Amino acid sequence: MVQVVDPINEGSSDAGGESPSDSRDLVMCDALELSSLIRRREVSCVETMYSYLDHIELHNPSVNAIVALRDRDELLAEARVRDRQLASGQYLGWMHGFPHAVKDLSAVKGLPFTSGSPIFADRIADEDELFVKRIKSAGAIVIGKTNTPEFGLGSQTYNPVWGTTVSPYDTSRTAGGSSGGAAAALALRMLPVADGSDYMGSLRNPSAFNNVVGFRPSWGRVPEAGFIAQGAVVGPMGRSVTDVAHLLSTMAGPHANAPLGIDEDPEVFTRSLDRDFRGTRIAWVGDWDGYLATEPGVLELCESSFDAFRQIGCHVEAALPDYKPEDIWQLFLKWRWWAQLGLIDQYNDPQTRELMKPEMLWELEHGIALTAVDVTKAAEARNSWQAALTKMFETYDYILAPSAQVFPFDKATHWPTTIAGRPMDTYHRWMETVVPWTMTGVPVAGMPVGFDDRGLPMGIQIIGRHGADRAVLQLAYAYEQTTKWVERVRPPALRTS
Repeated sequence: MVQVVDPINEGSSDAGGESPSDSRDLVMCDALELSSLIRRREVSCVETMYSYLDHIELHNPSVNAIVALRDRDELLAEARVRDRQLASGQYLGWMHGFPHAVKDLSAVKGLPFTSGSPIFADRIADEDELFVKRIKSAGAIVIGKTNTPEFGLGSQTYNPVWGTTVSPYDTSRTAGGSSGGAAAALALRMLPVADGSDYMGSLRNPSAFNNVVGFRPSWGRVPEAGFIAQGAVVGPMGRSVTDVAHLLSTMAGPHANAPLGIDEDPEVFTRSLDRDFRGTRIAWVGDWDGYLATEPGVLELCESSFDAFRQIGCHVEAALPDYKPEDIWQLFLKWRWWAQLGLIDQYNDPQTRELMKPEMLWELEHGIALTAVDVTKAAEARNSWQAALTKMFETYDYILAPSAQVFPFDKATHWPTTIAGRPMDTYHRWMETVVPWTMTGVPVAGMPVGFDDRGLPMGIQIIGRHGADRAVLQLAYAYEQTTKWVERVRPPALRTS
């Protein structure tokens, strides 16, 4: 059952004073609105920093989304520098003066870089990752990190370094993962936008569990070094599709160290997302004709979104690609086992192996057992699945799928062992709904789809052809204009009478 909560009165922005008496109005601004206010000098970067830090101080203890928060005085000093730059005509970009926190799987020079693991609990990054450099170059001030599961494994954000992150819609339940900290921070308006990463739904599952927007770009859109198209990508999250598109424009773009990257000007993502969708054909894969176990209510809630897509001119119908989903799962397992072998040195050291979570040990031990033939066969299977999906896109313009198979579950549960009475045979089988799209490297928008009668959020994946990132964002934007879930239903801590 979809639960619609009355919209919240937001009030007007208060631009007066260095430290505003009420930070709520400023932090409620969408990122692009805040950017415009700063650029026009209607609010200062110092005021913005005060507002967000006060808001974080008030709300972060309830969810534990932002970790390794930097010293307030240092951050305010950096905000004053941004104000002086603006006064002298030096505008760095659309994120000028934004407070930003980076997911703790990525490096920010001088900040903790733990990956949620006790192995790296004391590690401090020596340099910024490329996308972090780009975010800083656009004017953002990095205030800390966002929480993640240990090594990013599992769509449940808990680790022995920083603790557990919960959903602000029900703080007894998980925020999902692995970008759980980023999503919970966005839901509580503690960040204007956020970065995340995604191998097995880590930009999509937490967006669903926190009623925000996540976008998994086409593989190569945000440059990654190397010659192997692994499953993981870095991508943007936000409170609106337009904000997400603008952050993608900052993170994306070709780079010399990414030979397989997409060579397209990322400025395209700053253009209007308006588009006519009359006649657009969309396939709904649902639970793959009963193959996927789903918690009661998930499919019905996702299917309730069809009316919104039809209102904008789309035709939605049930359809499946000509490929066995169990074969996709077996392909995924081998590919992911192989990907984890970057930690083989830590596994081979008994002292650091002892500190690894069981899920990582399981991944590595299967990875060690792989043969060259296994990897070759997995690569062939991936090509076959890609061909089948390409064939499906000859008939359909987009595909819809649930973002998760369960609603947010108890924060003390590491992972669901059963769904609707069906046992899950691995720690991540309950998120199989995201796997097919990971293995083809296609763009996916994770969009809110409403709430069940307990007030728990769910999401839907909008999937497009490889490289058609802007087209996916355009459909997501049109859907958002019709539904407005992020705006309509805020977490209980932000609701006012």
